[in-house]
Amino acid sequence: MRTITAPPADRALPESLRPADTTVPLSSHTVGSLLREVAAAWPDRIALESVPQGGGTPRRWTYAQLLAEAEGVAAGLRERVGLGARVALWAPNVPEWPVIEYAAALAGVTLVTLNPALRAEELDHALRTSEAQLLLHADRSRDYDMAEVARTVAAGLPGLRHVLPLSEPGALRGSAPLPSREEIVAAGVPAQIQFTSGTTGAPKAVLLSHRSVVNVARLTFEGLGVRDGATVVSPLPMFHTAGAVISCLGPLWCGGTFTLLERFEPAVLLEVLRRSPGAVLTSVPTILTALGNAARAATGAPVRLSAVLTGAAPVRAQLIRETEELFATTVFNLYGQTELASVLTLTRPGDTAEEKTSTVGRPLPHASCKIVDPDTGRVQPLGVVGEICARGYQQLLSYYGDPAATARKVDADGWVRTGDLGSMDATGALRIEGRLGDLVIRGGENIAPGPVETFLSTLPGVRDAVVVGVPDDLWGEVVAAVLLPSPGEQVLPDAEFLVERCRERLSPHTVPTQWFTADALPLTASGKVQKFRVRELIAQGALTRLDTPAPRTR
Repeated sequence: MRTITAPPADRALPESLRPADTTVPLSSHTVGSLLREVAAAWPDRIALESVPQGGGTPRRWTYAQLLAEAEGVAAGLRERVGLGARVALWAPNVPEWPVIEYAAALAGVTLVTLNPALRAEELDHALRTSEAQLLLHADRSRDYDMAEVARTVAAGLPGLRHVLPLSEPGALRGSAPLPSREEIVAAGVPAQIQFTSGTTGAPKAVLLSHRSVVNVARLTFEGLGVRDGATVVSPLPMFHTAGAVISCLGPLWCGGTFTLLERFEPAVLLEVLRRSPGAVLTSVPTILTALGNAARAATGAPVRLSAVLTGAAPVRAQLIRETEELFATTVFNLYGQTELASVLTLTRPGDTAEEKTSTVGRPLPHASCKIVDPDTGRVQPLGVVGEICARGYQQLLSYYGDPAATARKVDADGWVRTGDLGSMDATGALRIEGRLGDLVIRGGENIAPGPVETFLSTLPGVRDAVVVGVPDDLWGEVVAAVLLPSPGEQVLPDAEFLVERCRERLSPHTVPTQWFTADALPLTASGKVQKFRVRELIAQGALTRLDTPAPRTR
């Protein structure tokens, strides 16, 4: 596989607009046809290995075995639903996850990826929004009884025709004929629906095409120069594009091995990397921090990696330098979002140390990028901060079932408004400067404040609640809540009570870990809370802090 290096502009860009590099052809594969081609070329290579919780002996599949398994599950799907149906997968990282991803593609159905931490109301919303006809679910995720929640939610969804547990693998397989690639393409069947949280609070269903996910995986790996037959190790959650697109599909393009950790445990990850010298690691900054701590405390031979790919949250320059030194590797920083199939820009092997630590690189081939004034839409001068906008093959088809939200996201000329702030230099490299919206990005996961604020406002003694992200060395950001007491209330509930109530109704990663109270908050002339001022007040210690229990990891 050849390395694609985004060529520097022949001359400096005159403004913050980098046209697409179209010198590299795009692939016309679907996810399923790509797997078939790779399995025919390298049937005996190890395609997938799944490392169980706590380490131990991984389960392995060759490409021939993986294809056969995926085709059997695909036939089972087609016995239950038709071409273009939505099939939801609600599970943590398990060996069945990538098999079902490939099976959905081979069956010509759209895979709906769901966070295993979703509570009942959130699961109901996701299944209704996606109009899923079939739900595949794990029995448990840690101490969470997913099977019981699935049964309860399914009872209220008449459109959900089938609910199947992954613990009964025989029930997933069938013998129905499978559609050809041409039939799937002609029917316009999307590859995936991935949910993301917007600043309005309601998770949106991002519809992604086969063309987008296949080519983003390919061009990312070619941009990194990943060698033939490489091992790609991922502790990332499969319901994210970073797991389902980059980590899972990328190895197909080099005939490599996808090593999936069923649970992120720093010591286990370190041992997996030690027995896979020269592996590629896909990660987020939180994982790199924990892995580095484990490596410094460990004995034994040092771990050597060929490349580390990270993003999804701001990456400190010091963390990049420490990771490169510890693992004798190169860290590549990326920027993207779910609506862009996870990657818009990427640092490259030929970039300088300064470019690798202070920018998120240049756009992938076939992607245009510009920085605009958020109010006027005019392209900004070089180096001036504005909203990052992108246009290309990888962008979302739509927010499924929400044309109004799609119209707000994609303008009349086809540009995706990312909602993120950045600047561009004369070579087209991006620097991320913040966010237009108020999303909290905790360990690479986007958290919309709206649902958390709404729930907190229903608790006894709470008149109103404001949720913001505050800096954290481990997670990048954590969730902080500022509560306004109801009239006449002298004392708010303590933080322990608040946390326990939140854990009953909210996903674990959205539960605030810092709690404050205030009698009033800074407002705009129109009555909106100035959240940037709230963050400043927290940083200055100007708000009254409630007793806070130690944050619980997930």
